[in-house]
Amino acid sequence: MLDLLLHVRDHLLLAGSALAVALAAGLPAGVAAARHPRLRGLTLGAIGTARVIPSLAVLALMLPLIGIGFLPAAVALTLLAIPPIAIAADAGLRGVPAEVRDAARGLGFSDRQIRRRIDWPLALPVVFSGVRTATVEVIASATLAAFIGGGGLGEYIVNGLAGADMPTLLEGAITVAALALGADASLATVERRLAARTNIPLEKGTIWSTAAA
Repeated sequence: MLDLLLHVRDHLLLAGSALAVALAAGLPAGVAAARHPRLRGLTLGAIGTARVIPSLAVLALMLPLIGIGFLPAAVALTLLAIPPIAIAADAGLRGVPAEVRDAARGLGFSDRQIRRRIDWPLALPVVFSGVRTATVEVIASATLAAFIGGGGLGEYIVNGLAGADMPTLLEGAITVAALALGADASLATVERRLAARTNIPLEKGTIWSTAAA
């Protein structure tokens, strides 16, 4: 049991590290694509190209560049997580109704206030759906890290396959599935709560409903 918990820890550390870096890179990329139409095609095109590359192929490409271990696995998972986050950020921000922005400007809001109090609150449910997708994909794909010495629950699967040890293989596979499903269910609950927040206060005593917009 202790060995399993240690592998779960390593698996979550790897996935969490990749997601943190992906958020730091994917959100600005999505914002840039949403705010600068001229850059949008290039940015999303590059992101879309990266998304179609299989995770195992990315891991293989990391070998001659970085070697084996935690770092190349984290880099590969980061590249996997950036596209859904960036695409969701772009879609969420571009989906904010223009009428709501115009109403805010009519009330004297600055561009910075509009971004902080209008754009991001309205876009957040869509953006969070991209984070949810990225989280599940990274947790599931982190099993591949075992092929390059990255650790995690993938070691159970690799060892089980190598030794024809079905109990060990299933122990790793079921645990990974449970982590991915648990993360998906938890983030889905948060996503629903964010989506239910449809009212944005524009000034004291004034509420604009996004549903009405």
